[in-house]
Amino acid sequence: MSNQNLEQVVRDSLEGYFRDLEGETPANVYDMVIRLVEKPLLEVVMGQAENNQSRAAEWLGLNRNTLRKKLVDHQLL
Repeated sequence: MSNQNLEQVVRDSLEGYFRDLEGETPANVYDMVIRLVEKPLLEVVMGQAENNQSRAAEWLGLNRNTLRKKLVDHQLL
């Protein structure tokens, strides 16, 4: 999947989200999207890194402690 395809999936999902609101006012959309995208990102990268947090943090461009906090926040540890 190319970056454009991933962008289109996100775009389509957001358009569907707003359509499903049927005029209701959305709240905390940014936080919602980040949490929904971040968890599968962490799951896949950790799997590819064979659960090596140092390697996964390097691949993600994160500090290892930051990665560990995110893993705890998403109940992945």
